[in-house]
Amino acid sequence: MKLELTVLICDDHPIFRQGLKQIIDGDPRLTVVAEAEDGESALARIEQHTPQVVVLDLDMPNKDGFDVARVIRQKKLPVQVIILTMHKDERMMNAALDLGVKGYVLKDSAINEIVSAIKAVGENQNYISPQLSSYLLNRNSRAAALLKQHPGLESLTATERRVLKLIAEYKTSKQIGEILFISIRTVEHHRANICEKLDLKGSHALLKFAAEHQAEL
Repeated sequence: MKLELTVLICDDHPIFRQGLKQIIDGDPRLTVVAEAEDGESALARIEQHTPQVVVLDLDMPNKDGFDVARVIRQKKLPVQVIILTMHKDERMMNAALDLGVKGYVLKDSAINEIVSAIKAVGENQNYISPQLSSYLLNRNSRAAALLKQHPGLESLTATERRVLKLIAEYKTSKQIGEILFISIRTVEHHRANICEKLDLKGSHALLKFAAEHQAEL
C-alpha cells in the first residue's frame, strides 16, 4: 500500500522551517498541511488540520516541544510526534520517549533524516537519530535488567503500567484519576496491585521505585 502522510511542522525559525517543508513536500508520499511558530499555535493547528505526524522543535516559546507532546498525550490526539533538538542529552531523549514521542531527531542532521523519521513514525515505529543510538541501547539494557530484577513488571496490566509511569512523574492519585478518567479509589486499587506484583512494601516504596526507574518503565 502506498504510504501517504500529512505533516505539521512547528519551529520558531522560519528559514529552517521552510527548508524542512521543501524537503518533506519533495517526497510525493508526504504533505505538509500546516506550519506553526510556537507551541500554542501548534496545538491549535493540530486540532484544526489533524495531521498524522507533527514535527516539533524542542525549544520554542509559548510551550516547548515537551509541553506540546504532554498535551497531545493527555488529550489522546491521534498524531505521532517527532522532536527536533540541538541537545545530545540522554536524559532529555528518555524524557521524550516517556511522553510517547516516537521520533527524536538532532537538528544538525534533520535535513538528511526527517523524511525517514516521518515515514517510520507514520507506521508506528520509533526513529532515533543514529548519533543517539547508544542512548537507546542503554535504555533498553536498563529496562531488560529491571525486568530481570522485578519480573512482576510483565504481569502489570496496561492501565497499571500507565499508573506506574504517572507515579514516576510525581502525580498524585487525584491527578492520575483525572488524567485516566477513573476514580481516586480505582487509582488506589491499581497502586495496591502494583505494589503486590512488584513486592514493594512501605508507604513510599512505590513512589521511590517509580522515580528511580522512570526511564526504564
